[in-house]
Amino acid sequence: MKAQSRLFFIALIAALAGFIFGFDTIVVSGAEQSIQKLWKLSDLLHGMAIGSALYGTVLGAFFGSWPTEHFGRKKTLLCIGSLYFISAMWSGLATDVYSFIIARFLGGVGIGISTVAAPLYISEISPPAKRGRMAGMFQFNIVFGILVAYFSNMLLAGIGEHAWRWMLGVEAIPAAIYTLLCFIIPESPRWLIGEKQDRAKGLEVLRLTNPDATEAEASALADEIANHYGRAQSGGSRASNPFWSKRLTIPIFLAIMVAFFNQLSGINAILYFAPRIFEMTGLAQNTALLQSIGIGVTNLVFTLLGLWLIDRVGRKTLLYIGSFGYIISLGLVSWAFYSKNYAIVPTCIFAFIAAHAVGQGAVIWVLISEIFPNEHRAAGQSLGSSTHWIFAALLTSVFPKMVSTFHPATIFLFFTGMMVLQLLWVFKFVPETKGIPLEEIEEKLGMRS
Repeated sequence: MKAQSRLFFIALIAALAGFIFGFDTIVVSGAEQSIQKLWKLSDLLHGMAIGSALYGTVLGAFFGSWPTEHFGRKKTLLCIGSLYFISAMWSGLATDVYSFIIARFLGGVGIGISTVAAPLYISEISPPAKRGRMAGMFQFNIVFGILVAYFSNMLLAGIGEHAWRWMLGVEAIPAAIYTLLCFIIPESPRWLIGEKQDRAKGLEVLRLTNPDATEAEASALADEIANHYGRAQSGGSRASNPFWSKRLTIPIFLAIMVAFFNQLSGINAILYFAPRIFEMTGLAQNTALLQSIGIGVTNLVFTLLGLWLIDRVGRKTLLYIGSFGYIISLGLVSWAFYSKNYAIVPTCIFAFIAAHAVGQGAVIWVLISEIFPNEHRAAGQSLGSSTHWIFAALLTSVFPKMVSTFHPATIFLFFTGMMVLQLLWVFKFVPETKGIPLEEIEEKLGMRS
């Protein structure tokens, strides 16, 4: 296998964690109404059951830096696959809502850890000029998993009263395949050199993942990694360079805000409850499921466009494009519900998904994975991911109650307002990081000691 093809294959395997993440997150949208009827759930308990995976993601993202840093990126990715498999089997076989909540929670833990380990791993093995596209493969796999989940739900919807069990349980197949593939990928060279202090093994992986680098360039990069990781011969350490410090103010602020705005667009609420939103416009249930597949296709196509653009026009430009797209599409949905012009709602929702996919969706995991210095990258990824999932869990859990309490137009107007604030934030604070080596981003963001 050619060197470039080998690098792509390694990154693709790690990114498959995103496929199962996307599948797991959205597959419940086809089952949520059946589950509510089967166990006669109140709106509050129903929201807790459907959002239980998201509470797991908060825990997984919050603590995901620990196994990623201490046991390595590869072993962590293997454990994620096991959690996905157990959760899928248990969810499909659940006999009551509380067992279902536990099963979905475990899968959520896997998702949370994956948003720390997978983008971080891909970012650390990728050459600077390709880092955006390579790390963005994680997001591509998320949306591909979403699309497959929508198709899977549609195909299984008519097989009987236990269709929802098959919808959830079929995830065990890709989870098993992903877990087995993780055995063949190498460990991150930056973890090997910085955390494990295994320079020889780290150089071996650097040659594998940077085939165009000369021996002198690979050796110089290994020295740079060691120095920036706080393991230099001078005796520097992470203990003398803590995460919560003035030095890391900028990347911490960026990670929190990019995750906050990602969820306050309403993206997870719309993805989780897409069939219900379409039914609110008068569409029949089967038509609503079909429209949901349209969301998946739109998401996939525009994610591909975002990945093609991210190393060409840069992260900040894509965030601008996404912000304007959010504001226009969400504002029109709000107007449509106020004026009862429901016919434009599906088109506007598709436009919203396109704006998310080419902008915020393509950028979020890439940006978080590259703005922190080597010795704090896992902790920084964990911070950004846990912030993302805290707001995702809260929003998804309260969305059914929001729909029954507020007019839909008011809800979408709120999301529109939040995206106006995001546009201002992008203009004022977001730097451009395209094409810059990870170790040099430190200097650009003012993190040099």
